[in-house]
Amino acid sequence: MKLQRNRLRALSLGAVAVTGALVLTACGSDDNSAGGGDNGGKSAPASNIKCEDAKGQLLASGSSAQDNAMQAWVKAFQQACSGVEINYSPDGSGAGITKWLQGTTAFAGSDSALDEQETADSKKICKTGQGINLPMVGGPIAIGYNLSGVDNLVLDADTIAKIFDSKIKKWNDPAIAKLNPGVKLPATEIQAFHRSDESGTTQNLGKYLQAAAPKSWKYEPDKAWAAAGGQSASGSSGVASQVKNTDGAIGYFELSYAKSNNIPAVKVDTGASQPVEATTDTASAGIAAAKVVGTGKDLSLELDYNTKADGAYPIILVTYEIVCDKGNKSDALPTIKSFLNYTASEEGQKILSDAGYAPLPDEIAAKVREIVPTLA
Repeated sequence: MKLQRNRLRALSLGAVAVTGALVLTACGSDDNSAGGGDNGGKSAPASNIKCEDAKGQLLASGSSAQDNAMQAWVKAFQQACSGVEINYSPDGSGAGITKWLQGTTAFAGSDSALDEQETADSKKICKTGQGINLPMVGGPIAIGYNLSGVDNLVLDADTIAKIFDSKIKKWNDPAIAKLNPGVKLPATEIQAFHRSDESGTTQNLGKYLQAAAPKSWKYEPDKAWAAAGGQSASGSSGVASQVKNTDGAIGYFELSYAKSNNIPAVKVDTGASQPVEATTDTASAGIAAAKVVGTGKDLSLELDYNTKADGAYPIILVTYEIVCDKGNKSDALPTIKSFLNYTASEEGQKILSDAGYAPLPDEIAAKVREIVPTLA
């Protein structure tokens, strides 16, 4: 899939002409002021957000899985810090990394950490440093479905793998029926939807299936969809929309999209005492077992997708904000640090549960809070 990534970068480089490594202007949003005050030209914060020297417009893009969290953060930050406009475009993790490596955005959001080649490429943008991965958003990847007459559905890794690989084609398949005794399953054709764009959500689902159903899922985890058949849609919002409007559909997206669209989510039989529902609490239990495998200021994580612990949901993701450890543009740096200081703070993390996300485990969040102020 590297060839596909390289083609994407080549197309983007040919289509985007931007002077300067970041777009940062002195104009603020028309509606981001929280009122008057003489706080250095900024409104009196309605919270504990520290605006410091944040100013102007900051561009970022990437993971659509974190878009609902990002919009909540941006709204709160702009209300507290007048004259600041943060524009986050949920283009998908692959596109977000590509734009950041081109120097057209201040940071990227990605549901998977930079790979070796991307880290090497980042040294051209960071100049005196390199890109690092700062975990910021946790959450379950919901397997959402739309099946008339069925509002409680259990699947395991093997059936999920076969459904998304077009090996199980009808909802009354014996493998599904075995996991759902007493449930009247229709003979409806399964309409499986996946992401059309490069996505860290896709890659995390692939990691789960590879770990938990290795005999049925033979594909290497990648941001680009690799399995046979199915239908595609752009972004988590696109997949959720297709599932919501198609009887017999199934798809994958961050839990907040299932909640906001009233889409029921599959309970996963992990081999624990009970099938596990996708919730912020069960996702936090899954993420708590993550190990930091990054070095230096990099906090990339290794997740346990094959957990069988009671109450631990296995299909999880952590979205990283990707920045330079050193070499960020000097005019953008104060805004980057102020905003990420807020998103990593206790106040910023508390927003996540209400939006259907899982706050970072305390130990990991504490490490992020130590590193953000050291960005240079």
